[in-house]
Amino acid sequence: MTTSQGDALRRLWPVWGLDIDGLRTLDLGELFGDGQKRSDKPVVLEIGFGMGEATARMAAADPDTGILAVDVHTPGQGNLLGLAERNGLTNVRVANGDAIILLREMLPPSSLDGLRVYFPDPWPKPRHHKRRLIQPDFLTLAAPSLKPGAILHCATDWEPYAEQMLEVLTAHPDFENTQPDGGYAPRPDFRPHTRFEGQGLRKGHVVHDLLFRRVTRPGATDAHSGATAPEA
Repeated sequence: MTTSQGDALRRLWPVWGLDIDGLRTLDLGELFGDGQKRSDKPVVLEIGFGMGEATARMAAADPDTGILAVDVHTPGQGNLLGLAERNGLTNVRVANGDAIILLREMLPPSSLDGLRVYFPDPWPKPRHHKRRLIQPDFLTLAAPSLKPGAILHCATDWEPYAEQMLEVLTAHPDFENTQPDGGYAPRPDFRPHTRFEGQGLRKGHVVHDLLFRRVTRPGATDAHSGATAPEA
């Protein structure tokens, strides 16, 4: 960790930081408020942000959307907080810990307007595929926290993982592909190129984006509340 990253972490964590402890349900309006007034911003959850450069650019381009960025990489947390301060980005909150606990125990139903998973660890060895994040169980866990119509946006430069993502997302009843042909999506303008993406492209990898919409099934049971979901 650099001196500037450590300084940003020390000064700004009490203001914009969040420890994922599973002990409370978050009020996102309060979390993104200014201490005096609640925020009514839509909130997008980003899982895994590296050093935070792309996150900061997306926050700057869309100040009316809150980004709850989760990672366990301490230098990256400090870097993103520093970027937010230098660029006057008040719509970023940085969370430290396990995103699974955040989704399962701390987010209210239908509280998120989007979920972003950019270049997660591909775990390329077959015996490690079970560690990949985008799996049916993860989608079932994440779905209740997403509002109907919210977009789950994944990106990867690892072809076999892209194929798995497309397969499990297509098969999951809580999501539908935004692409009429049922395939990959063009990279949307709002997603900047990331450091990991650049590394993959230099190796000759092909980057795939997947954009799936949260749908609500008639009679489905909300995993958080036990309530039955209305027809979308």
